[in-house]
Amino acid sequence: METLDTILMEQFNVPEESLAEAHRIKTEKQTDIGSVLIQRQVVSEKQLLNAWSIQYGIPVWEKLPLNDINVGFARRVPIQFLKKYGMVPIDSRDANYSKNGPLLRDKGDQEDRGCRVIAISNPLCIQALDDLVRLFGTEDLHVVFSSSATILSATNLSYDMSRDSAEQLVQNMEEETGDSIITEIEETVDLLDDTSDAPIIKLVNHILSQAVKARASDIHMEPFQNSFKVRQRVDGILYDMISPPKRIQSALVSRIKVMADLNIAEKRLPQDGRIEIRIGDKNIDIRVSTLPTTFGERVVLRLLDKTSVLLKLTDLGLAPAQYKMTEELIHASHGIILVTGPTGSGKTTSLYAILSTINNPDINIITIEDPVEYQMQGIGQIQVNPKIDLTFARGLRSIVRQDPDVILIGEIRDRETAEIAVQSALTGHLVFSTLHTNDSASAITRLIDIGIEPFLLSSSILAIVAQRLVRILCNECKEPYTPDETSLKSIGITPDDLVGKTVYRAKGCHACLQTGYRGRRAIFEIMIMNDTIKTLCLQTSDSNQIKQQAIQNGMTTLRQDGVNKVLSGMTTIEEVFRVTQV
Repeated sequence: METLDTILMEQFNVPEESLAEAHRIKTEKQTDIGSVLIQRQVVSEKQLLNAWSIQYGIPVWEKLPLNDINVGFARRVPIQFLKKYGMVPIDSRDANYSKNGPLLRDKGDQEDRGCRVIAISNPLCIQALDDLVRLFGTEDLHVVFSSSATILSATNLSYDMSRDSAEQLVQNMEEETGDSIITEIEETVDLLDDTSDAPIIKLVNHILSQAVKARASDIHMEPFQNSFKVRQRVDGILYDMISPPKRIQSALVSRIKVMADLNIAEKRLPQDGRIEIRIGDKNIDIRVSTLPTTFGERVVLRLLDKTSVLLKLTDLGLAPAQYKMTEELIHASHGIILVTGPTGSGKTTSLYAILSTINNPDINIITIEDPVEYQMQGIGQIQVNPKIDLTFARGLRSIVRQDPDVILIGEIRDRETAEIAVQSALTGHLVFSTLHTNDSASAITRLIDIGIEPFLLSSSILAIVAQRLVRILCNECKEPYTPDETSLKSIGITPDDLVGKTVYRAKGCHACLQTGYRGRRAIFEIMIMNDTIKTLCLQTSDSNQIKQQAIQNGMTTLRQDGVNKVLSGMTTIEEVFRVTQV
């Protein structure tokens, strides 16, 4: 058998000096050679797995067959054991062992002919592997290599699938009083690791893990006179999760309040808090808001996946002409760029994408936000705190003395904030901010309404961007069809527009949780403040007149941008109509 060093040198051109240094560190730190090679970036994990594959004659599976996984082992093997040694048993009825990866069996084959496979990320954990083999006690068992990330995802999925459903957890509480709550709670590293037997804790953990799995942005816990409902918002739409018994309502809310470090005795006033958890390989930041209602406290949890990658400008879905326009705007030396839209329309995400595009060591960027949703390297971020009178206006006054080149204001809420933003733009700063209006032209009306002089707006504003989020069709199940005239007319599509185009509709499958949609993309309306618009703003604050002038100047409206995405097969007519109806 060739040694690992020989294979790495001959097959992957790894220098002998690098291997010698790795062995020295391995001996010094009492660790394994694989970890040292990867940490020092001598080889990638993929290269190391391929080298081990050559050395031991064990195949590498880049993907593991999880579509029809049998999760019975999850009840017998602790998840901590598998995570520690980087291995996971796969017991799929449809997977056949192959040197080149998992092969699908014919559905007609007998279930007992299924092959059990153990995926490992390190061949040195031989003792743990032997223990696992003895536990299963079968001869039809094979070992494959797979990356540690793939194995971790498979482990988390298996244990998530093996947990009791929300309905089962609620049924388990039928014999409980529903009034008890554990007030002394240890910090849990991973919710999937939590083995607590307290039904309320198990139920809350399950609700959170299922919401994260479904890519939910919010969880709503809503009390009514004789019922209690838990719902989740996925891609902007609320879906029912469970309806627990009314009598466990107070215990469920108390558990959330304990996790968020809120006062569980105070049920008459609104409270805000924050929870940080980890579910599998995801770090989740949860903002908690409680509100007293007639029938008990209403709780809304806003979920933010901190491990998700910040979007770039190219990821926002801008059309080529819009992208070119935006590129020119965000590199201006001074002025105001406003992003408008209702709550949850992706304004903050767009602004972060812009900041990440222009962020470089040459410029000083400072933001004031409520709250700071993403931490960005190289940018000074300030959290608004009304309790100590750190408002947008007060923070802005200090920011302008910090010699900034670019200022991001989370939201313009009052006249004072708007005035400082205008003054900053007029004195050589590039200012980004958001405003709650229905379209781009309405932003002018709104700013004049709160007391900003029209001549100041025309001098300081570069552009106003309105945006909405439309759900994207699931690529696994979307189907082409011919829409009727009424549907086409509803968003302004003519039969001529359909020539050479295919329109799709949502169907629903397992991949998209039967919704027909998976993910969201923004549609935009960019109103450039050119000379004609500036002159019009000095004459009138009527948003309809301003919008008509902008359209004459060539502005693409929200609905037109949505129509373009329908004709490109990205979304549906119903989605565009839903988010752009006047």
